[in-house]
Amino acid sequence: MTEFIRKRAANAKNDILSGLTVALALVPEAVAFAFVAGVDPLVGLYAAFMIGLITSVFGGRPGMISGATGALAVVMVTLVAKGNSMGTEGEQLGLYYLFATVILMGVIQMLAGIFKLGKFVRLIPHPVMMGFVNGLAIVIFLSQLGMFKETVGGEKTWMQGSQLYIMIGLVALTMAIMYGLPKLTKKLPEALIAILVVSAIVIFGNLDVATVGSFIRDGGGEGLKGGLPSFQFDIFNKVPMNWETIKFIGPYALILAAIGLIESLMTLNLIDELTETRGNSNKECLAQGGANIVTGLFGGMGGCAMIGQSLINIKGGGRTRLSGIVAAITLLMFILFASGLIEQVPIAALVGVMFMVVIGTFAWSSFRIMNKIPRADLFVLVLVSGLTVVFDLAIAVIAGVIVSALVFSWENAKRIRARKRMKDDGTKVYEIWGPLFFGSITAFNEKFDAKNDPQNVEIDFVEARISDHSALEAIFNLVNKYEAEGKSIKLKHLSTDCKVLLYKASPKFREVIVEDVDDPRYHLAENPEAFTKPLSEYKL
Repeated sequence: MTEFIRKRAANAKNDILSGLTVALALVPEAVAFAFVAGVDPLVGLYAAFMIGLITSVFGGRPGMISGATGALAVVMVTLVAKGNSMGTEGEQLGLYYLFATVILMGVIQMLAGIFKLGKFVRLIPHPVMMGFVNGLAIVIFLSQLGMFKETVGGEKTWMQGSQLYIMIGLVALTMAIMYGLPKLTKKLPEALIAILVVSAIVIFGNLDVATVGSFIRDGGGEGLKGGLPSFQFDIFNKVPMNWETIKFIGPYALILAAIGLIESLMTLNLIDELTETRGNSNKECLAQGGANIVTGLFGGMGGCAMIGQSLINIKGGGRTRLSGIVAAITLLMFILFASGLIEQVPIAALVGVMFMVVIGTFAWSSFRIMNKIPRADLFVLVLVSGLTVVFDLAIAVIAGVIVSALVFSWENAKRIRARKRMKDDGTKVYEIWGPLFFGSITAFNEKFDAKNDPQNVEIDFVEARISDHSALEAIFNLVNKYEAEGKSIKLKHLSTDCKVLLYKASPKFREVIVEDVDDPRYHLAENPEAFTKPLSEYKL
């Protein structure tokens, strides 16, 4: 027990300091995404607290930070607007429809975890992963540019003159501290120190710059201060629990669940690579789903993993669940007790931190490998990056996986081969090499000449793999074609599962398939368990 506690307490200082930094970075992000979705800032802050806490405790990836995200907020805009139009002015019916949608979204995500669908994230190719990282870095960068605008006459305009120069100077100072401090000492959290130093300069220098407080007020909010999140009984009073409601919120819940899981699981994979550890994707699905259900019931806007804040945490030394727990609880303390202090933090300091995250997130190696990887992979990388910026993460990743799958199918379709030879008794043998599946069926059929082949034909599948129903159908049609010509055809070295399916398709295959084979390669392929002895015991 002592050893167990010692191992987990070894990184406690880094986890706590990193969690404090993340909490500061969560505030403007949660507020901004709440404004994007068209809801009160506290709805975003409550989501960041509840989702961050629950996923930190129960999630499948220690050190990963979750909260309200822009990818989800963009989808919520239409939902909230349509919901508001269903009620009277000022009723805020859209907000309650949002809560109901977030609850349904959580249920869908939990079902994904129960049915262990999280493992399918392993099917995402590396070019898609690189494109996702690059696209997300660009999105984070572009989102921070909005902080260089000020509200004049109710409209957002770019800063000019001394105000712009001060903003740029403070951002540059933040980045310089984060870059230079680790070179002097790695015992201090560079992001937190940078925020504190820049905040002190602004407060004691009495500089007129945008702060967290002014940012909230410019967006129409009244301030950061609030109470504990409370159970939203009005959801069940204002949102009718009927089929019409399901038809309205169902598509939104499905899209939000998909985006949330894709972003969370890809962030999990990225952190796995950075920390050289492995998270549990199915556990993360369950935690994300449970967190969204709770958040919807207690007045939060829902969320998922946040790549920017997760990277801040990892680069700050956060490795265990403690870092996420500290970040979530600290954020709640800000809301309850320290709203006045947090509202004085300059936006420039937080922008500088996020710019350093962008630099650390972007896969700069993608420029170096452009001429070294296949053109198809390069196309996928650029495509996913572009779609992430223009549309959203879900569309980008799905498109990237589809294109990668099509390229893979096309390349494998060209690998089907048929080596032909004649036996002494005049039987023609076709030895098939390569994968037989829907993409290679046409090339497979072109290998045979039923009209001009001799009376007896054998097809040897020992070096081939029957992959899908299209392949079975092609074999079935080929046998019928030879029999229609009045010729004898035999199939050898088919796998057990393929034979079972063919026998089910037609009893006549029991006469066509040769069961008695003496090729040792076939037996080894059929029984890989045969390799149970140490290599030294085999006679080579």
